[in-house]
Amino acid sequence: MADSVYRPFLTTLMTMVHDPAMETIQASEFKAKCLALMDEVARTGKTIVVTKNGKPVAELRPHRAPRVKSPIGLHKKKVRIRGDIVSPIGTELWDALK
Repeated sequence: MADSVYRPFLTTLMTMVHDPAMETIQASEFKAKCLALMDEVARTGKTIVVTKNGKPVAELRPHRAPRVKSPIGLHKKKVRIRGDIVSPIGTELWDALK
């Protein structure tokens, strides 16, 4: 029931978001050329919209690696600590702050 309620909304939303300049292909043609289209998308970086009965139903786009959610471990094995980072650097600087 819920699926049938939201389907018109999603179809309308997809139609509004769909960029007419994007390359489109019918589902039947996509089925026949799927592997070649995947290679083309990987090579060019362009998105292909798959349509069924003239309405967009899916997009074939290049894969993007997920963004790092936390900076912890981001520079693992890339940063080298030289020297002592725990001991105080000297009392002269602390005296200057008074």
